[in-house]
Amino acid sequence: MSSTDAVRQRGRPARHSLDELVHIVAEEFIERGYDATSMEDLARATGLTKAALYHHVPGKEQFLRLAVSRGVDALEEAVEEAEQLPVPAVQQLEHVVRRSVAVLVDQLPYVCLLLRVRGNTETEQWALARRRDLDARVASLTAKAVADGDLDPDLDPRLATRLVFGAVNSVTEWYRPDGGVGPDEVADVLCRMLVDGLRPHGTAPVVAPRRA
Repeated sequence: MSSTDAVRQRGRPARHSLDELVHIVAEEFIERGYDATSMEDLARATGLTKAALYHHVPGKEQFLRLAVSRGVDALEEAVEEAEQLPVPAVQQLEHVVRRSVAVLVDQLPYVCLLLRVRGNTETEQWALARRRDLDARVASLTAKAVADGDLDPDLDPRLATRLVFGAVNSVTEWYRPDGGVGPDEVADVLCRMLVDGLRPHGTAPVVAPRRA
């Protein structure tokens, strides 16, 4: 039974922490679409009155900001970790791929919601700006790896970054925690397909250490 279903079956008003509310609301946004979800829908999903919800936030857009922040904050931490590693840029790039997969699995509803924003509100524009900044930072790692000779010299770093993380982000569409495949296995396959696939022909892959 999902958290939303559990709330709906209760016969009295539910009480939740803000963290629990954000989780329920994120699932509701994903199921209905942000634009189509009203505060009344959120009240029904959480088992609270609209007045109780407004006690926590001024409106549904603040819930959206809280939810997507969880996803983008975690992705930013993954990039920052990679940038600080004392290893070649290609291994930093692999670290970003591995940590991004872990973030997608751990923060699945929030990253899924982040990837669906389209810039229709101030919060969505803010989220898109942060995503663009992340893309630029990863593209910089890719460019460094090309300059180091560890990736194909003919690569366009920005295009390669978009293709790599398009594949990484697709994990949100099919990954299920009970599906029999763990995040490490997913990351291993993606690194072999994507990072190793971008290396110059005949170059042996350099395996980056997994994060403990």
